[in-house]
Amino acid sequence: MDPIAKDNLAQLDNLLAASNQSWLFGAGISLDAGIPLMWPLTDRVFARAKDEGEANDLKVLEFIRSQLFDDSHIEHILSHLGDHRAIADRSKDKNVTFDGVTLSVDELDALHQRVLTWIAETIRWGYKPEKADGTPEVVGTHEARIVIIDNHSAFVSALFNRSQAGVAERRRAVRLFTTNYDTLLEDALALGGFSYWDGFSGGAVAYRSHRYGDEEPNLRDRAHVIKLHGSIDWHMGEDDRVWRVRDGDLYPKKVSRVLIYPQSTKYLATQRDPFAAQFDLFRRALGAREENVLATCGYSFGDEHINQEIELALQRPENKTTILAFARGINPTLERWRTGAWGKRVYVIAEDGLYVGTDGPFAGPVAGGKRDWWTFEGATKILNSGAEACAL
Repeated sequence: MDPIAKDNLAQLDNLLAASNQSWLFGAGISLDAGIPLMWPLTDRVFARAKDEGEANDLKVLEFIRSQLFDDSHIEHILSHLGDHRAIADRSKDKNVTFDGVTLSVDELDALHQRVLTWIAETIRWGYKPEKADGTPEVVGTHEARIVIIDNHSAFVSALFNRSQAGVAERRRAVRLFTTNYDTLLEDALALGGFSYWDGFSGGAVAYRSHRYGDEEPNLRDRAHVIKLHGSIDWHMGEDDRVWRVRDGDLYPKKVSRVLIYPQSTKYLATQRDPFAAQFDLFRRALGAREENVLATCGYSFGDEHINQEIELALQRPENKTTILAFARGINPTLERWRTGAWGKRVYVIAEDGLYVGTDGPFAGPVAGGKRDWWTFEGATKILNSGAEACAL
């Protein structure tokens, strides 16, 4: 192997063993678990609106989608719905019209809740869309769920059993930031016997105890799980408290499901708890003045709010954050970062090799092949065996 490539792979291994380490996960890590990406999830919501919704649900959702760019998904649609809800709330007659269908504020809220329920149930039970080769779709149900946890369990085992070997006593809790609504990370940690903190206090039913501005606890937990966009088991109670509730429980009485805040207004939404607190923790992790690592996996860099937080942190002269992006290839955001002033602190683990700033790819695949080390399973293999071994 080329000596420069070998040195870069060794540096990657060293960074993955850093004592101050965070991960940022996106929908890609849960795809093989049976949870769809945003666009198949959108199609599933529309199918449920057709089969189970109120008379005009599908018509309204289709009209909203027709007003958006072609690559829109359900978060964008909910964003548009939320914007119209705000307009209706300010209007004299308290309603808004979609393609001849007039909805009041209360009816808009009810539609929003139905959509969130369809999203939550699809994620909880699982859904695999029809494949291009004709493989039929698989729909999980309450009685026959298809979501599996194998990859998540393998990852947390590799992260805490191998990559922390020899450093567990001096390593801080690893921060696991995620935009996903599923509970697979928390479940995998619990099944592996790894203690974690998630901002809630209690047991199977828990209340949100962490507030904006609070310091992260130092309880010797192995991980801090920080869900940036909410969770399928978060609910808003009658007293405006956020509760983590087991699937199917009738208590505490829930006013709404805390799941998704509209994409276009997400920055405004994060100014109040619990999302203000979540993004505050993300901002603090990025702003650490000592050496620290942020690794991303399954994240497509499609959330401009998150990208902006990372970029603003990297721009600060005193910042020492190194980015390890497990990504299929170089997307426009990564290209901008790796060619910027801080580019030497941006590593991209891609299917055509390892990029370090503007250099690379190193350790490319054999002719005609592609590396899988950018995937969730691939990242697990690197944590288990080391980057150099995975490059052979």
